[in-house]
Amino acid sequence: GAIVSEFPIGTPPEPRNFPIRNRIISGLSRGTVVVEATRNSGSLITASSALEQGREVFAVPGSIDSFKSTGSHFLIKQGAKLIENADDILAEFGFLGRSDAEKPVPRNPDGTLREMTEFEKKIYEIIGDYPVHMDDIVRMGNMDAGKVAGILMKMELEGIVRQLPGRMFVR
Repeated sequence: GAIVSEFPIGTPPEPRNFPIRNRIISGLSRGTVVVEATRNSGSLITASSALEQGREVFAVPGSIDSFKSTGSHFLIKQGAKLIENADDILAEFGFLGRSDAEKPVPRNPDGTLREMTEFEKKIYEIIGDYPVHMDDIVRMGNMDAGKVAGILMKMELEGIVRQLPGRMFVR
């Protein structure tokens, strides 16, 4: 673990320090999700920091009759991405796999379809529609890491799998 703070150790958690703390958190994140916020909520300060840092801002819509939704609605009007569930966020960052119709198939140099090798099939079965770390592919397939890395590179070049940040792979 780590402690990341602009304050000296022992600084009490006072409300005036929350925006500074949240600015660090939003800077370490790929995106900020505002689930529920009033128009003067501190969550809007965090969302603003995220935008200044070039991060994505997401908002969950709420009832039009609830004052607790006014901040989220404001963000959506300002261009925050409306989300309804976690898959919306995963899709935005490219962490969801492609539909079967979008999934490429291996081809020979002349463009004809080719059969996947046994190793490719094994790796393809391990990799699903959610990201899988390369180390997990090696472990689950009981295969040599170097061989897996080479096959994954070939499959990525053919468009069969995609590599995501952190050595994660998805179909």
